[in-house]
Amino acid sequence: MSHPPSLLNLAEEIGLNDFKLKRGFREVFGTTVLGYVQSLRLEQAQQLLRGTNLTVAEIASQVGYESITHFRHLFKRQFGITPREYRQQKGL
Repeated sequence: MSHPPSLLNLAEEIGLNDFKLKRGFREVFGTTVLGYVQSLRLEQAQQLLRGTNLTVAEIASQVGYESITHFRHLFKRQFGITPREYRQQKGL
């Protein structure tokens, strides 16, 4: 998930144009393709925070974020707390 295929490549692979892919995806999953992938990446980061001793910067990089600030912002928006607070709260 750190390097997902582009929408055009994905649409090509399944035989749709990108507009139909985006519209159908939103109808089925209630979110955009990008939003879905972002959610998966953040859930993976959450698991890494729980199950490893990697630093927050290492985890951000591992799940595909170059900017730790952007990663922290997205993590807090999805889970309500920062990655560091999450780790402290879970006693890790």
